[in-house]
Amino acid sequence: MDVHVPASISAGLRRKQIDVRTAQDDSAGGMSDDDLLARATAVGRVLLTQDTDFLEIASRWQRQGITFSGILFAAQGTPIGQLIEDAELCLAGMTADEFRNRLIHLPLR
Repeated sequence: MDVHVPASISAGLRRKQIDVRTAQDDSAGGMSDDDLLARATAVGRVLLTQDTDFLEIASRWQRQGITFSGILFAAQGTPIGQLIEDAELCLAGMTADEFRNRLIHLPLR
């Protein structure tokens, strides 16, 4: 979970029994965005973010053939309840292989 994601979203996902690790939990809160995505990939985590910089990073990594574990992106202002529901749907319904090298925009509908 990127530092730009409100704690209420992390808490909501945890209430739904989703295993969440925030950048702060992982002592990665001060990392660059590229390093944070590399860290998430190294520990096998999909990165949930609201930081638009990750749109460019995902595109660049895809063009360069750099593997990443997946990104869930929700624009600022996405209703929290909908973000939590859609993130849960993706995280519960997709495998690590299905997430690999993908950027998924939330909300889904």
